[in-house]
Amino acid sequence: MALGSLPDYPWDAMKPFARVAGAHPGGIVDLSIGSPVDPTPQVVRDALAAATDAHSYPATAGSPELQNAIVSWFERRRGVTGLTSARVLPTIGSKELVAWLPFMLGLGEGDVVVHPRAAYPTYEIGATIAGARSLAADDPDEWPAETKLVWLNSPGNPDGAVLDSVQLSRAVVRARELGAVIANDECYADLGWDGRWASEPVPSILDPRVTGGDLTGILAVYSLSKQSNLAGYRAAFVAGDETIVERLLTVRKHAGMMPPAPVQTAMIAALGDSAHVDRQKELYRARRDILKPALETAGFHIDRSEAGLYLWATRRQDAWQSIAELAELGILAGPGPGPFYGDHFPEHVRFSLTATDERIRAAAERLGADRALG
Repeated sequence: MALGSLPDYPWDAMKPFARVAGAHPGGIVDLSIGSPVDPTPQVVRDALAAATDAHSYPATAGSPELQNAIVSWFERRRGVTGLTSARVLPTIGSKELVAWLPFMLGLGEGDVVVHPRAAYPTYEIGATIAGARSLAADDPDEWPAETKLVWLNSPGNPDGAVLDSVQLSRAVVRARELGAVIANDECYADLGWDGRWASEPVPSILDPRVTGGDLTGILAVYSLSKQSNLAGYRAAFVAGDETIVERLLTVRKHAGMMPPAPVQTAMIAALGDSAHVDRQKELYRARRDILKPALETAGFHIDRSEAGLYLWATRRQDAWQSIAELAELGILAGPGPGPFYGDHFPEHVRFSLTATDERIRAAAERLGADRALG
């Protein structure tokens, strides 16, 4: 089946609001796209610099050192045991894997790809690329018999919702009943904030409490973009069912989808150093502690958002009205509805924590000073 037409890139619709926000005398505060602003850790940069003599083709499967680093990281940071080098695979960022996974699994016409109701659009785009149908449904009982791939996203983008081990286990059981692969996009897992996630690690779908030690049909996807400020490196990986990982590896070998050798070396350094991850979390915590009460003072209600890199908020009015009002204050946020995060949240707006301390303070001051939003 030939690739059909794709929708316009959604963020292009934000250009008029970006122009308005950019004209603010104090400059724009961009809280829309979650692109890291803090420096890449020195330990990672040093590793990259030392690996620039990369005259040979890199291994698509990742170097043995990288494979071991991923396995060790899963056990140390995520409580996942039983992984081996054959159950992990580096990718060129996580977005390309999300977009291509349905195609690489052989899905097509008549197949259904399930994803969360509040979800960034690449899950749906991946189904479109494969010629399959996408369905937004959070309740496993609503997943139809034609389901061949289930995407979970915990903690969620945009809503910061977390699935506990019981909820993950229920989803796994239902996916297996359907004969579907289930994949959890977990790239915000180290950023727990509220409730039990303030002190308890966010569970992985590969956690033994979820799988019972059986990884059949299960994948976890992770990115170092946020926790290690490596968005420009395109450094990510997938882990889980050995048979599925082997299939993905074969496709990626044929397609030449191999992470560059210097990036693989940088990933090893990032995965082996927990200190910079903990420091980065505290930076985001401080920004969140400023922005969240400022939004609430300005009349926004914060929904979910117990983990992750965003605040998912509503003023109980059309999201585009909120976006326009914010732009007048020089603040650019992300609208919830339509091609951004689905059709189920027409009044929600997403605020990213990926702005400098100074810009977060500026946003808080503007929100507090403008009574039109209060």
